[in-house]
Amino acid sequence: MDADLSDLMLVTIDRDSPVPILRQVYLELRRAILAGAVPPGGRLPPTRVLAKRLGVARNTVVVAFEQLLAEGFIEGRVGAGSYVRPELPEAPEPPPAASLPDSAPAPLPPAARRLIAANPRLGPFGTVPFATGRTMLDERTLQVWKSLTLRRFQGGGPFVQGYDDPQGPLPLRRAIAAYLRTARAVRCEPEQVVVTAGAQQAIDLVLRVLVEPGDPVWLEDPCYPAVRGALMAARAALVPVPVDGQGMVVSAGVAAAPAARLAYVTPSSQYPLGVVLSMARRLELLAWARQAGAWVLEDDYDSEFRYAGRPLASLQGIDRGGRVIYIGTFSKVLFPGLRLGYAVIPPELMEPVLAARQISDWHPASMQADIVADFLAEGHFAPHIRRMRERYRASRDALVEALRAHLPDRLEVEAPEQGMKVLARLRPGMTDLEASERAARRGVLARPVSPLYIQEPPVPALMLGFTGHEPGALRWAARELAAALA
Repeated sequence: MDADLSDLMLVTIDRDSPVPILRQVYLELRRAILAGAVPPGGRLPPTRVLAKRLGVARNTVVVAFEQLLAEGFIEGRVGAGSYVRPELPEAPEPPPAASLPDSAPAPLPPAARRLIAANPRLGPFGTVPFATGRTMLDERTLQVWKSLTLRRFQGGGPFVQGYDDPQGPLPLRRAIAAYLRTARAVRCEPEQVVVTAGAQQAIDLVLRVLVEPGDPVWLEDPCYPAVRGALMAARAALVPVPVDGQGMVVSAGVAAAPAARLAYVTPSSQYPLGVVLSMARRLELLAWARQAGAWVLEDDYDSEFRYAGRPLASLQGIDRGGRVIYIGTFSKVLFPGLRLGYAVIPPELMEPVLAARQISDWHPASMQADIVADFLAEGHFAPHIRRMRERYRASRDALVEALRAHLPDRLEVEAPEQGMKVLARLRPGMTDLEASERAARRGVLARPVSPLYIQEPPVPALMLGFTGHEPGALRWAARELAAALA
């Protein structure tokens, strides 16, 4: 039985509706079929005729028909038109009327409560001055990135055709290994590199493999809150180790937990204090790891940005016992939204790390990984780092100069030789929590340092990010901070 246009009077278009015309045509045809305006087995009018009846483009009706065909409401017969299927898919049941629950919500299980307690709550994030972790993309890098992206799209690849290697694409792993050998004296081959969704995932994978509930783990005090949260979620026994002018006090860690399973350190620029782990402490830490059969997790998150002198070699590069797991990231050197990091894994840990990787997310984003591989392999990375280092040095100097000019009686400020932030110590008279709250009311994001301590007496200070902010914006923010703390 053929349907004529009178059978489809249910189909109407509201041109004042915010719903797109195409969506309306599809929904109205679907509703008419379910209502029996065209019975099962009945033929629908030709798309050209129906389009004229509705006053829409024929292609709009064609696309609506294709959607109904894909969902099993109609079928096409070659040379005969479109017909309502004899057996229609079941329409979804209407949702139940809203009502109050009969009883209190079920209590959260212990695992859920642990995750809530471990959440580091790193926000707020933003573009306002002093926000930390921000980066810049200059015009030259941006143009290169656009060109590489277009080339990858035109050429296709695994990100179009299928799934990729859980370890990450081999060209990127080769480029990372070559870069680390040259720039950080890391001893590695591409077979040891795992590409991850940022450094945080690399840390999580290592903890899944190495840490059992109750295992003692050293971490710096103060420390990066996301790592503390990850250790809490892993149910590790946290062993806070104090930090002084030479970095982690290894002897204090040995005294507190000589048989610890793992030590987490940021030796190139301790987070948040910015101090560098001295060579004597590095050798002491590696000697302990060899003797105790422990592992060292080296987070080298921003070593590329050093503004004076040469950086010390990586821990992994001077380790002869194979006890160091090296972690780095492209989030700080390119841009955070890239979400690409990497880990250099000792060979005996590779199989369990990849197993943990496949359980969680299979493999990194292939398109982004391929673009970064091209960026490194074609020689764009080193010039980019040099340009960013110069821009960040200018921003750092502008910030330090402005803070010393506007807040000489409130803050003690030294220009850091490395890193992406200035640590401004408060003089007596105000806590860093109070200073941060006052700054926020003036539109300035100044992170307090005292909440990052675990058991050591906290130093009242503010973390002020300078990368990703132009010098003029930093000078304005310094004046606003001075007004807030006056």
